[in-house]
Amino acid sequence: MLRMMKRLFSALLGAGLLFSPLGASAASDVVYTNWRNNTAADGYDVVTFFSGKPQRGKAEFSTFYEGADWVFFSQANKDLFLTNPELFAPQFGGYCAWAVAKGKLAPGDPDYWHVEDGRLYFNYNARIKRLWDRQRQKFIRNADQRWPSLIAD
Repeated sequence: MLRMMKRLFSALLGAGLLFSPLGASAASDVVYTNWRNNTAADGYDVVTFFSGKPQRGKAEFSTFYEGADWVFFSQANKDLFLTNPELFAPQFGGYCAWAVAKGKLAPGDPDYWHVEDGRLYFNYNARIKRLWDRQRQKFIRNADQRWPSLIAD
């Protein structure tokens, strides 16, 4: 099922439908969660990305922040997150950072992640991550400027 959803998103991406202005104006959640649940970062412990070894979180170490459920690998990671959630949460609510740089919203996938200057970024897929990596600083500047207007009510 997940593979089928990825193919559908890839087809929509190829057709330009995911990055259409309609998609950007229709979405307003501050944190991206998939359609099956309200879990941020697809169930990964966002603290673990900063060690370079992302791990899945466990339900017993969860919290609610910015309208989404966040899960952690350990109580220590949950506590660390709670001291400064903005430091550990992915930029742009976990939406695809490249898409945000283009003024659009698209799902971010934790499999395509990067930490730069202490900030965690997700991208949509491997192809988009390669595009992102080519001009990362430019895309970060653009995304930082465009993000507030994408989530404005």
